[in-house]
Amino acid sequence: MTSPDAVAAADLLRWAEALAGIARTGLSFTRSLYERERFEEVLRIAADIRAAAIEEAEADALFEEWLATVGEGIAGYVTPKVAVAAVVGNDRGELLLTQRADSGIWLYPVGWADVGYSPSEVAVKEVYEETGIEVEPVQLIAVLDGLRLGFARLPLYSLVFHCRMTGGSLRAHPLETRAVGFFPRDELPQPLAGAPRWVELAFRAIDGETLPADFDPPRTPPWRQAPA
Repeated sequence: MTSPDAVAAADLLRWAEALAGIARTGLSFTRSLYERERFEEVLRIAADIRAAAIEEAEADALFEEWLATVGEGIAGYVTPKVAVAAVVGNDRGELLLTQRADSGIWLYPVGWADVGYSPSEVAVKEVYEETGIEVEPVQLIAVLDGLRLGFARLPLYSLVFHCRMTGGSLRAHPLETRAVGFFPRDELPQPLAGAPRWVELAFRAIDGETLPADFDPPRTPPWRQAPA
């Protein structure tokens, strides 16, 4: 069960990013000096909230970093980043997982969406680069909010494809992963990021079910944490 302190920190982080996005987008469009002052004040408050949620964050430095990224007009409209992930099984029904080099956490192969590639092409590319396994996409099985689920500390949407293994051999990426492997559902490595949210869905896809794309249901109101 998630502790109250962890839930509170997750809420603070989401609220900080939401406020920062509103403020930075406002700064990119407004031509009013009065509005700029108000948006900058909101941005400072957002930096204070994020610093309270993440101990290593320094509010003044974060404010300056956010302010430096403000664009102009549409280029400055703040939106979540997009990551693309792949659920891959082998002929024994095992799940392909990678251990992240930076955190040691296990997760399915995933990476940022690259310009010039379709989402499904990114999925194929990421699996091969991170694990050495060749795949073909079968279906989109989930669209997840990484910040809401605690997968990341930055706003991101993760597009999760079920992919069928077609070839290759296991090899860990020398920079991005510590280890890679196929694992049965009763022997999954730990810590496994967000497992309660996606593991059952992954094995249903590997078992051959045709699934509609899963997504995070709306909250009421949308900025509140969903009940545990």
